Amino acid sequence: MGNKSTTGIFVPLVKLVRAAVGKSQFNQLRGKGISLHSQVIKSFGKRIGADNKQVQGLVRLAKQNGEKLGFLA
Repeated sequence: MGNKSTTGIFVPLVKLVRAAVGKSQFNQLRGKGISLHSQVIKSFGKRIGADNKQVQGLVRLAKQNGEKLGFLA
């Protein structure tokens, strides 16, 4: 799960948390966070009247930003 990015600003934190809680629990926690974030994006899209295609684009953009920042390391 995730990419092997080593350059994002949050990579050290992600690695520290993964080492502290274990890979399995970390993946569950990260999955829950991603799910909650997607729900917020979808709710925002609904509120502003965006169609499903636009909302999907926002979710993809969030994933790309997460990769760049190192959240998916």
